[in-house]
Amino acid sequence: MIPFNQPCKIGTEIEAIQHVLAENKFSGNGPFGKKCTDWFERELPCKRAILTPSCTAALEMTALLTEVGEGDEVILPSYTFVSTANAFALRGASLRFVDVDPSTMNIAPDRIAAAVTDKTKAIVVVHYAGVACDMDAIMEIANEHRLWVIEDAAQGVMSTYKGKALGTIGHLGTYSFHETKNYTSGEGGALIINDPSLIERAEILQEKGTDRSKFMKGMVDKYTWRDIGSSYLLSELNAAYLAVQLEHAETINNDRLRTWEQYATGLGTLIEERIIEGPHIPADCKHNAHMFYIKTKDEQERSELISYLKENNIMAVSHYVPLHSAKAGQEFGKFIGKDQYTTLGSERIVRLPLYYGINTKDVSHVIETIKLFYQK
Repeated sequence: MIPFNQPCKIGTEIEAIQHVLAENKFSGNGPFGKKCTDWFERELPCKRAILTPSCTAALEMTALLTEVGEGDEVILPSYTFVSTANAFALRGASLRFVDVDPSTMNIAPDRIAAAVTDKTKAIVVVHYAGVACDMDAIMEIANEHRLWVIEDAAQGVMSTYKGKALGTIGHLGTYSFHETKNYTSGEGGALIINDPSLIERAEILQEKGTDRSKFMKGMVDKYTWRDIGSSYLLSELNAAYLAVQLEHAETINNDRLRTWEQYATGLGTLIEERIIEGPHIPADCKHNAHMFYIKTKDEQERSELISYLKENNIMAVSHYVPLHSAKAGQEFGKFIGKDQYTTLGSERIVRLPLYYGINTKDVSHVIETIKLFYQK
């Protein structure tokens, strides 16, 4: 079976982990953690990066930092993972789901504008498949109404919009290093802080609401409870694995892009003849080949294609069920405007196998099997 995903392994991660074991420093914000945050602050660049146990945790921190609470409304796409919504529902906010641009499955700026009210506190954008949202239009809406912008760039490390790294354009950004992502630590995430006024509080929130970060820097002689917070730290063992991946970020990125281009070329005729739809990359965007997906004619055709691929030893999968259609989505939020593209798009997407080191022969097999399916 050709798997849909395999966690990225460069081959030297074990050496970094052994170094951690030898040094007996396992908890968060150690030397490897600093190596990772230094990489983000230098390479993106950003004002401050903080490693977290997951992208979910980073999103929860954004809700705390923007002081979203009961009575506030948060605008976000319905086509996203539950963590995007949970972070704000946990704070008592009312979720306002809006429609997507069908060409990218990213949140549509005109639908954001139509959903803004005097209760709106923040806009959460999701860069689907590592392809940027229309950030100029979104930031213009946010600036006009004085709203926070949070980028859920879970899939977006190494992607850019007009030359700017995803996660560095809004006030706050978040990344995921789950095993399904381009760069992994098994479980893990990062909070990207672009507004300097939020840095000090973010460090306090990360350390259970204490000023321990100042204590570790020698700025205070003891640390105390200063604010609400939680244990939003990534262990040094996970950070060591991630540090190796970041050192080889270009190698990993180029490998994935080659696979993505092989799919685009191999399925080009089916896409050109509109038998299937392929991914669209806007001119202002540079993507990271997080996924290659196609859209079938309808949900039934998708099910038949996925089954056919499985019969031919290929694991291909669908993706999100729109949040507004779920029980919790209806309890904590509401879809604003017409659901013209969200559900329709979600019912047609098929994600194809794509991971670091996938064999070109395996990719060719996937392509040829899809062609055979449509010939039948």
